[in-house]
Amino acid sequence: MIAGSTDGKIMVRRCLLTFKPFRIFVVGIGFFSLCFLMTSLGGQFSAKRLGDSPFTIRTEVLGGVESRGVLRKISDMLEVILKRMDTLSKLDNSSNSDARRLHELSSAINRIQPAGLVERIQAIAQNVSNMANRVEQILQNSIVQGRVREGSTSQCEVPRDPRYPECPGKVDWMRARWTSDPCYAFYGVDGSDCSFLIYLSEVEWFCPPLAWRNHSSLPTQFTHHQTKASKRQAAFRTDLSVLLDQVGTGKESLSFMKRRIRRLAQQWATAANRLDAKLEQRWRDQKKILVHVGFLTEESGDVFSPKVLKGGPLGEMVQWADILTALHVLGHNLKISMSLKELQGFLGVPPGRGSCPLTGPLPFDLIYTDYHGLQQMKQHMGLSLKKHKCHIRVIDTFGTEPAYNHEEYATLHGYRTNWGYWNLDSRQYMTMFPHTPDNSFMGFVSEELNDTEKRNIQQNKVNNMAVVYGKEPSMWKLQGKEGFLQILHRYMEVHGTVYYETQRPPEVPAFVKNHGLLPQHELQQLLRKAKLFIGFGFPYEGPAPLEAIANGCIFLQPKFNPPHSSLNHEFFRGKPTSRQVSSQHPYAEQYIGKPHVITVDFNNSEEFDAAIQEIMRTKVEPYLPYEYTCEGMLERVHAYIQNQDFCAPDHPFVLANLSRQGTAGGSRRQGPVFVPLSNSTALGWALNVTAPTVWPPLSSLRLLVSQEGQSCVEACQSSGFICEPAHFHYINNKEALHALEVQCEVVDSEMNHILPAFSVTRRECGLQREPLLFSCAGHSPKYRRLCPCRDFRQGQVALCRDCL
Repeated sequence: MIAGSTDGKIMVRRCLLTFKPFRIFVVGIGFFSLCFLMTSLGGQFSAKRLGDSPFTIRTEVLGGVESRGVLRKISDMLEVILKRMDTLSKLDNSSNSDARRLHELSSAINRIQPAGLVERIQAIAQNVSNMANRVEQILQNSIVQGRVREGSTSQCEVPRDPRYPECPGKVDWMRARWTSDPCYAFYGVDGSDCSFLIYLSEVEWFCPPLAWRNHSSLPTQFTHHQTKASKRQAAFRTDLSVLLDQVGTGKESLSFMKRRIRRLAQQWATAANRLDAKLEQRWRDQKKILVHVGFLTEESGDVFSPKVLKGGPLGEMVQWADILTALHVLGHNLKISMSLKELQGFLGVPPGRGSCPLTGPLPFDLIYTDYHGLQQMKQHMGLSLKKHKCHIRVIDTFGTEPAYNHEEYATLHGYRTNWGYWNLDSRQYMTMFPHTPDNSFMGFVSEELNDTEKRNIQQNKVNNMAVVYGKEPSMWKLQGKEGFLQILHRYMEVHGTVYYETQRPPEVPAFVKNHGLLPQHELQQLLRKAKLFIGFGFPYEGPAPLEAIANGCIFLQPKFNPPHSSLNHEFFRGKPTSRQVSSQHPYAEQYIGKPHVITVDFNNSEEFDAAIQEIMRTKVEPYLPYEYTCEGMLERVHAYIQNQDFCAPDHPFVLANLSRQGTAGGSRRQGPVFVPLSNSTALGWALNVTAPTVWPPLSSLRLLVSQEGQSCVEACQSSGFICEPAHFHYINNKEALHALEVQCEVVDSEMNHILPAFSVTRRECGLQREPLLFSCAGHSPKYRRLCPCRDFRQGQVALCRDCL
């Protein structure tokens, strides 16, 4: 054994215990100085690891964010030093010079003292770099002299196994690049072919297992399903104090979210009790859930937090606060990450730059994040993201359509954007409103009023009072607004809530009574008095109109002609959707409508004038759709968590394997699978044919044909249904074409997001070859589509009637 290696390992291990969480931890006299300086000063240095070695470090006096990066880099290097010392401890017959040099290294660690503050940090960082390089030199010398006892004593040969065709190429890559990321050294890679093969067969999976290795200690293949014994029952929670502590402090965005959670606490508790009674206390699996709010991390830039008190957008924070609360109230085991460091810690990511995968099972059943968080996970999870992506749910305000989600298809057919292309199941994207049936509808909540509050609002309404939707001065720069605002001013007193610091924003007309940016409870009081809440066309699809309608206002909004989309409007350009937005708030227009919502052409002064007069004559009660109540959101999220499973093996659906109920011995079926439904042009699943156990259940299926140029979203809506992407799997067959009496001379199978579909004129029929391209949104002027619609629960479009 090399003398001094044990002492050096102990010292490095002690500082690792300190550096790992970056907290002050008394570990000894000498090395404590380094740890104390690094953690207590907040950092006045930065570091950059150069390409030629994972241990090279450059220091310079800087400040702020860079210091956190250097703490991470030094922690990475100390991890590598420890690995090196683990290897050195296994070497025998070492030379006296090696022993002496390692003893000097141990002494050098002990000599580090805080002989100054900022001026000593550069020297300390350089010392850490020097230590790492000296350990590396000792190890490489020992390897050259043939003193490695790990593995086979002979040189490892790279296997040529047809089952692992990429192995030789991966070994060549490791020979050239193993020093590019410290994570390789963390897993024991030391520059030898043996270490490459061990890594590529046990950490990654490109090479076959080595016969001389002890495979009993290798991690077992992870299966996503919990065993019955390991399952725990989820119990509803009404105490939110633990959640409030988990959300954390230090940012105005977090303070806003916590205020919202507290304000709605009683409504969440009441909703939990109602849903518990509705579900009749049935068993619910408790899930381990990580919530990583990527857009609020410093690494993503976090442009939202500084604008919370300056009229900035709050919709995303409203939704995330409600998601956190819903998951907590439903009784799941929740971890919350608001930084890259927290994400890495929760996932167990090895130190380095994200080139290495996780070795064990994913410690979570579900991960809720956003596009920023998804990109961060890709950078730090390496190959593991592909392996574990079925557990991810992406909160996506405006939606992601399948044509944009499929990387290869998007690239070849012009759908590639800065977002999308993640090859997820389209239902893993979760939207703020139910505008994209290909995705899952997550939503948020608005405050629900009791009967007494509703009566008070109706008694105290000011019939000629309007409030403008727009907190930022930029929202008042709309060209031509003077015309319709003058008309509005003739009938009503106009109020605004535009942020300003010292002077009144010049964009706001003088006749507008501007209250400035109001706290939520004061804004609510203003809305309870106002008769009208008017939008100028931006922002799109925010929560404020629903809050206004819930407080008894009528929402007046502009109609867009032509509709806004990524093809004609800068705001939507680059977003992974071709959706046509017909008004400022399509959900309010389509799902709520008159008398609570009026949508007109603001450029038509006569139409606008008539709308104002109609509003003044109309009396409405406060209204809130059930799906935006606390109970509605809990019901929906509960159903998703307990039923959506994107990790289960995707077995092909074979109609020939179905059996007809009531036949002897479960004999093979005879007769149609799809049958006409009474009082409907749609076909349904035959009740006497055994349906596969799926969610949503096939009892909800309504099979329709679209018109040419019509999407399945439109075809289903026009018949009073919702397009259900999960059902495409069961209608993508010749049986469905035959049931719909479609004449096909040719039936092809290919990758195209409008399939399954057919051409009437050419009698050509096409089935979908790529399940990720099943799309409710796709349409073509030359084809009619087979559309898998479904029914839905009253006030809850996300769930079918039998979905609970």
